[in-house]
Amino acid sequence: MGMEYGKNDILTVTIEDIGNGGEGIGKVNGYTLFVKDAVIGDTVKCKITKAKKNYAYARLEKIVKPSEIRVEPICKYHRQCGGCQIQAMEYGAQLVFKQNKIRNHLIRLGGFDGAFVDRIMEPVVGMEDGSHSCFHYRNKAQFPVGTDKQGNPVTGFYAGRTHDIIANTDCALGTPENREILECILGYMREYHIPAYEEKTGQGLVRHILIRKGFTSGEIMVCLVLNGTGKKGFLPEQEILVERLSKIAGMTSVSVNVNTARTNVIMGRETHTVWGKDTISDTIHVVDTEDFKRTGRGITFYISPASFYQVNPVQTEKLYSLALEYAGLSGKENVWDIYCGIGTISLFMAGAAKHVYGVEEVPQAVADAKRNARNNGIENAEFFVGKAEEVLPEKYAKEGIRADVIVVDPPRKGCERAVLDTMLKMQPDKIVYVSCDSATLARDLRVLCDGGYAVERIRGVDQFGHTVHVETICCLSRIK
Repeated sequence: MGMEYGKNDILTVTIEDIGNGGEGIGKVNGYTLFVKDAVIGDTVKCKITKAKKNYAYARLEKIVKPSEIRVEPICKYHRQCGGCQIQAMEYGAQLVFKQNKIRNHLIRLGGFDGAFVDRIMEPVVGMEDGSHSCFHYRNKAQFPVGTDKQGNPVTGFYAGRTHDIIANTDCALGTPENREILECILGYMREYHIPAYEEKTGQGLVRHILIRKGFTSGEIMVCLVLNGTGKKGFLPEQEILVERLSKIAGMTSVSVNVNTARTNVIMGRETHTVWGKDTISDTIHVVDTEDFKRTGRGITFYISPASFYQVNPVQTEKLYSLALEYAGLSGKENVWDIYCGIGTISLFMAGAAKHVYGVEEVPQAVADAKRNARNNGIENAEFFVGKAEEVLPEKYAKEGIRADVIVVDPPRKGCERAVLDTMLKMQPDKIVYVSCDSATLARDLRVLCDGGYAVERIRGVDQFGHTVHVETICCLSRIK
């Protein structure tokens, strides 16, 4: 065993690897250091913040010799903010990191053989022109609101692993309009002495500001999350704020959401539109569909403040094109879309399948899905509110509806075990698994493969440039 080091020791280390959270990893005399903001190939001076017997966490103090893949970050807050963990890494290297992250999870957590993984894994789908378009790609942002030391309202993002707000109205990943909207709201709060929410006391009014933009439609939605309601509505002098927001180009919907719970969940259950429409629309084109080849039309979605919608529309088109390609539909199949949300994947599948059934627990999302089907003239898609593990067996037993293909796009925690068991019982020919966390994907794939399925293809899609997150899509087929 090498030497042991302690807190506040300053060491020079060359970074040789990168962790799942984007932190640089290097060794000094056999002692492992995890250094946030250091990039593979950097030689850095770092200060130990937390020492254990065989390893330590350290803070980057100085870059002695920069890596060849290091770039100058666009955002001056990138080190403090928890959002962009790998903005200092050249874009091509970010894609290599994401490819390796998926591969490592499949081998270490899924127990798949390395040579097998290399055979079935396709290269990660990056954003076009890595330098420019991988900024300002997010169509949605949620900004916490707080108070600075001078008592002024501020908004921005939480510093990594804390609830301290870094005041920044101009995030490099968001749309350019965000800044104007946030400054309009902060100006109004200052002028009318409207207090920001305080987590510690549960006092104050404005908790979060949610902004969404339809990239195709140009429509903008603003939702203010409030800690309760006032005497004459929701906000003091509300009409003044609404009038100012309504003048911003593209503004379509202004709403308030009431959340009085002492929790870190952002949205409450109750949303009220105070100006404009209840929803904004956006259109996704999946070029591989027959419908698109015939009409050139995409599918238009109506999005309400609480509905889930992919945050990177350009990459979403690539992701859904892959989902369709992996499903390999001929027009004869019954497709089940589990965790279907507002029906995004379902409605694309509908153009190439006999019938699509979507299942989702959130009633509002199912209402949106039904409306999206209606508005796009899609008649072969049905949606059910409920848990997949309850809805699927019931439809199978009572109505004899079997699944030829199951598409699943679960939240970060992966599929509930009961959902995996239900999928195995239904015995579809194919399962297309879309995942936003390759660790839970690897775990679930192991269950499906032990239950009689084989992984045929797997591919990462970079939906979240400059962050450590990556979307993964996987195709499994039943071993006959």
